[in-house]
Amino acid sequence: MSRLSIILITKNEASNIEACLRSVAFADEIVVVDSGSTDGTVEIARRLGARVEITPDWPGFGLQKNRALALASHPWVLSIDADERVTPALQAEIQAVVHGGGETGAWEIPRLTQFCGQWIHHCGWTPDHVLRLFRREAARFSDDLVHERVLVQGGAVGRLKTSLLHYSYPTPSHYWRKLEQYSQAWAQQRHQAGQRTSMSRAVAAGVVAFIRGYLFRLGILDGAMGFAVCTMQAQAAFGKYFALYCLNRKNDPSSDTFPPSA
Repeated sequence: MSRLSIILITKNEASNIEACLRSVAFADEIVVVDSGSTDGTVEIARRLGARVEITPDWPGFGLQKNRALALASHPWVLSIDADERVTPALQAEIQAVVHGGGETGAWEIPRLTQFCGQWIHHCGWTPDHVLRLFRREAARFSDDLVHERVLVQGGAVGRLKTSLLHYSYPTPSHYWRKLEQYSQAWAQQRHQAGQRTSMSRAVAAGVVAFIRGYLFRLGILDGAMGFAVCTMQAQAAFGKYFALYCLNRKNDPSSDTFPPSA
């Protein structure tokens, strides 16, 4: 019978880690790679039976998750974040895959995200299929600083039916903190790759993001919180391009002006 490893990376996740690890206690192994928590995350994880490794540096999300993957010892791996929870129904689906011995080597899981206490069913947040369950020898994470992907080495990718619960944004301040972190990492990665942008591109990205989320992806059906989510998505889209624009201007201050000078 195949066995399952859980892997996750953490930093200062004391408010999340216990509920997360208890939701995956059915696994045969839990591996946590921590990048310097100071809030008790490491102690909580070890108390709950996880193997915890502490790294002195932060290489980015992709490389850090590959470190966790390298420590997993079982044939199947479930990658999870500290603010996510596996329900009993999802546990049953995962165990059926792991113990079933089928040919499919990687599985996407639908994810349902909560924003300020409300589950968001539209806005482009749902359905949100994330590839998290895979055979250890058949996949690795991309080396991206942010928005890393699981790269599957051949074979079909299946989809589970039960949602992974994502408690990502309990308050607006959580969203803003993540937005700043992701925007800076995204901009740094794109700048290093030679991508350039303009202020007008940043503005356009924000406008398009709102219209797409609120109208075309039916954020309007999520009520007041749908409007808030789509507005914040617009700010996020503007913010990442604006961060890239600022990096561009450090090397070429004349690269763009907005609005145009008279």
